[in-house]
Amino acid sequence: MFTKKLELDDFMNGLARRNPNEPEFHQAVREVAESVIPYINHHQKYIDARILERMTEPDRIIIFRVCWEDDDGHIRVNRGYRVQFNNAIGPYKGGLRFTSNLSLDTLKFLGFEQTFKNSLTTLPLGSAKGGADFNPKGKSDREVMRFCQSFMTELHKHIGAHTDVPAGDIGVGAREISYMFGQYKRLQNEFRSVLTGKELAYGGSLIRKEATGYGTVFFTREMLKAHQKELEGKRCIVSGSGNVALYTAQKVMQLGATVIAMSDSGGSFLIPSGMTQEHLNHLIDLKEKQRGRISEFAEHFDCDYYPDKKVWDFPCDIAFACATQNELELNDAKELVKNGCIALAEGANMPTTMEASHYLREAGILFAPAKAANAGGVAVSGLEMSQNSMRLSWPLEELEKRLEDIMFKIHQQSKRYGQQSDNTIDYIRGANIAGFTKVADAMLSYGFV
Repeated sequence: MFTKKLELDDFMNGLARRNPNEPEFHQAVREVAESVIPYINHHQKYIDARILERMTEPDRIIIFRVCWEDDDGHIRVNRGYRVQFNNAIGPYKGGLRFTSNLSLDTLKFLGFEQTFKNSLTTLPLGSAKGGADFNPKGKSDREVMRFCQSFMTELHKHIGAHTDVPAGDIGVGAREISYMFGQYKRLQNEFRSVLTGKELAYGGSLIRKEATGYGTVFFTREMLKAHQKELEGKRCIVSGSGNVALYTAQKVMQLGATVIAMSDSGGSFLIPSGMTQEHLNHLIDLKEKQRGRISEFAEHFDCDYYPDKKVWDFPCDIAFACATQNELELNDAKELVKNGCIALAEGANMPTTMEASHYLREAGILFAPAKAANAGGVAVSGLEMSQNSMRLSWPLEELEKRLEDIMFKIHQQSKRYGQQSDNTIDYIRGANIAGFTKVADAMLSYGFV
């Protein structure tokens, strides 16, 4: 057995040698290792079994060719992926991304993060991530259908209700899920819960679309309560205007806080008095149906619009990072602190760089990490699987209550393991260790597999 204590730099150097040229994966692992290695060094069983080394190595990586025909009759070729990371506590679970710049590095980072996020939900869910270097934007419905059918023709060999249950992610919404599920049914001749994020007509769950944003706000509310603060009345900024950002804004407003700014890749708008329900309804329609831009929203309502500007420069009480990975950098963090921000919640996956994260925590900003705060999406995906298995549908009120309960439990776990000797709470440390212990103990139970 190995009895030597783990050293962070030695561990990361070994990981980099085995996984060269994968900076996002290295960043995701380092963020976890900084918290978990000191904990592991007090628990010899994890060192002896080399649990962290095993946990950073995916169970398998599947890469395949996807051929399809466009509307002009030309044959197109893309690359498909599925990274099945860890199934110690349940079937593989994680989204599919369709985006032209998709890389194995990104999928490994996301799959690794998913391991801890899924563990925190308290549901029996393993971790995976996948997708293709295909961009559905600008494609006709028939082109998207043909691509999805070809993609599923290969993917169906590697997934199943008790094996791997993918969901949607960036570029994969209800349309794409529908085409893939239809092809799966055709190939397998069975109606199983093999994809989540489905339409309500054929086994989907209420509030799945809203779940990640809602869950982020529920976790933030619990974090504020634990520090004798309230969400109600606070000025909030939300980066992004995709699914997570829109429903973060919706729940923030429902709970009595104010959203003053949002953004997309083109720029940001600012409404100092706060968005109204009319503003939000228009923005949801613009983004979900018209595929429009924030600049169009600002022009419609004649509000302040700042091209190429992030939301982090606007004074606020609470910031929600809901756009994409590494969007919040060190200079942005300094602006937030200077402008009086008291809390940051990560609605996107790893939206804060490590330098920014360290700076915010050292400045005393309450920090809700993604693997805890944005676990609401996969939580409701897990609830969709349960509903499918029981052949029933829970009403909206019950689902939202179940989501609230799950986010409360995630906060309690993160608080328990993140409690410091000076009575502060390091939520990054807490979420990492809480997620780690459940998966690690399951892996120990199986022996060396």
